[in-house]
Amino acid sequence: MRIGIVTREWPPDVYGGAGVHVEHLVAALRTLPGGEAVDVDVHCFGGPRPDATAHAVPAELAGANGALQAVGVDVGIAAALAGVDLVHSHTWYANTAGLLASLVHGVPHVVTAHSLEPRRPWKADQLGGGYRLSSWAERTAYLAADAVVAVSSGMREDVLAVYPELDPARVHVVRNGVDAQAYRPVHSPDVVRGLGVDPDRPYALFVGRITRQKGLVHLLAAADQLPADAGLVLCAGAADTPAERQQVADAVADLQTRRDGVVWIEEMLPREQLVPLITGATVFVCPSVYEPLGIVNLEAAACGTAVVASAVGGIPEVVDDGRTGLLVPYDEADPAGFAAGLAARTGELLADPDRAAAMGAAGRERVVADFGWEAIARQTVQVYAEVLAAR
Repeated sequence: MRIGIVTREWPPDVYGGAGVHVEHLVAALRTLPGGEAVDVDVHCFGGPRPDATAHAVPAELAGANGALQAVGVDVGIAAALAGVDLVHSHTWYANTAGLLASLVHGVPHVVTAHSLEPRRPWKADQLGGGYRLSSWAERTAYLAADAVVAVSSGMREDVLAVYPELDPARVHVVRNGVDAQAYRPVHSPDVVRGLGVDPDRPYALFVGRITRQKGLVHLLAAADQLPADAGLVLCAGAADTPAERQQVADAVADLQTRRDGVVWIEEMLPREQLVPLITGATVFVCPSVYEPLGIVNLEAAACGTAVVASAVGGIPEVVDDGRTGLLVPYDEADPAGFAAGLAARTGELLADPDRAAAMGAAGRERVVADFGWEAIARQTVQVYAEVLAAR
């Protein structure tokens, strides 16, 4: 079985959950034991890679809208996919490549739904008119796909709500996973200190991109209500727009005039620094307003850290409320109430580090048992087999 995986992100250019998913899924597919391993060709965006075929933006589209550039890359990828048995695309950036390859080469196309454009209207701020193109590309690919893989049960419900024309039998649930060896408790106070964070002080940690989806502004609004002796660490970069980056910069600067221990790390840290930072946190906070599953919460749990998160999308499938962390209801119409809830739940664990540690240990145990990549790879291969048999 020769599979063509199409993705915008591939190491070292991984900045979001979809890229993490693809990286680990491919590794697991290639190393399934017992002769089950799958032959995988990876096609990604960007410069040359040693372990994937990379495709640059066509020169004539260098100054075009980002969505048009993506479609231009997709055309080249589709041409390069001749000879595969099945194409599997990830995110709207790559969906058109999968669709075109399916049409031209006569092979099945599987789409993994990591997010949905109609659920992210703020992307228009980033893509301009390209948001209409990205929405069209996603819709066209989903409706034509032989199968759609949702990364959570909540995401499956979302897919069918947004695209009711889809046959529910074609929408499968294969949850995201985490590499529990790469993400494990690593206690290294020196690494944490080197990042400008006091490892001897309890701190709450946020890790994510600066985008409306991740809800960082709500956490910043909650910060004044956190215990005065607690730190707040924001590992946040890759802003969608300059305006969003400036909004966060202004809020952080203002917060730092009122309380100490507020640290903003404006970069995506390498794993050898990120893992000790997560491990050292008393509580990991995920204030997302939209999250199909939330790999970052799995990573935090794998590091043995308790999680406080919004009860949206697939997050309740990851955070076992009261056992591995605490959930906070989110109501778009009541941002102040959401901020107060974040502060209260995060404050509970900051004030009770023993309870937080017990939740972290339970989270680690659950991740190892339920979210391993080998099992996820096997479930994905089963989807491939069903689709190929149906052809």
